[in-house]
Amino acid sequence: AQVLVESGGGSVQTGGSLRLSCAASGYTYSSYLYMGWFRQAPGKEREGVACIARDGTTSYADSVKGRFTISKDNAKNTLYLQMNSLKPEDTAMYYCAAEYTIWVGCLRDTEYKYWGQGTQVTVSS
Repeated sequence: AQVLVESGGGSVQTGGSLRLSCAASGYTYSSYLYMGWFRQAPGKEREGVACIARDGTTSYADSVKGRFTISKDNAKNTLYLQMNSLKPEDTAMYYCAAEYTIWVGCLRDTEYKYWGQGTQVTVSS
């Protein structure tokens, strides 16, 4: 099976940091994947947070730019999201997603076929 498993979520205070991980398994040509992080808070739409193309090019939502960093370790088949200077509005369930082909933009959730189960991030003030 082709599986994505997120980890690293938790509860932190405003200004704190977390690093999320997304382990990919069962994928052929995994280095060719586009991968992204998305989040959804209760009562809100899912939004793209960050994504990384197969050539390493990254994109970020304006709300996290300068605070979050997406990266991947192809040898470990793992995607990361380093989150610094966390704010209460970052509180959400965070999901990892993967796809071989992006047609419009990698921050669009409709582009992705493969999704993880999510990991909760809670930021308190």
